[in-house]
Parts: sequence; structure tokens; C-alpha cells
Amino acid sequence: MEKTNLKQITDYLWEIPQSFRSDMRVPARVYASETMLDDILADKALEQAINVATLPGIQNYSLAMPDIHWGYGFPVGGIAATEYPDGV
Repeated sequence: MEKTNLKQITDYLWEIPQSFRSDMRVPARVYASETMLDDILADKALEQAINVATLPGIQNYSLAMPDIHWGYGFPVGGIAATEYPDGV
């Protein structure tokens, strides 16, 4: 993942568009300053946020808070809302 793949929405909000990967159901959004984003890009946490954006029933966005980092499948600092009963 590179910074050029992200669209800056505000000073502290970045978006990976749904079109980034064909299986994404929603965009992924990252809440971070540009300096923090450089640190976030150092591991594969945003790849996990993109994977979350493919989950059945996900609503609106896959969200990444400023403390996001690599987790076991789901990134630590990641948030997703899913619709019952279709969501995971």
C-alpha cells in the first residue's frame, strides 16, 4: 500500500476508494495525520482494513483509527459495523 492509493478528504481523514479492489463492498477510511499515516503504512494494517471492507453485511466504511496496527485477521484499531443477519 502506498500513500498515492489514498485520497485525502480532510487534514485527518484519508480514504481508500471502493474501486481500489474489486471485492471491496465499501471504502476504507483512515483517521490520521499525514505524519501518522507514514507510520501506519509501514506495516500491513491497511491491507487488513481493505480485507474488512469485503466482509458480508458491512455498512458504510471500514474504519481505521490513528492507532491502527497489524492484528490477527482484523486490524487492531479497526472498526466495522455489519447488518444483522447478513453480517459476520
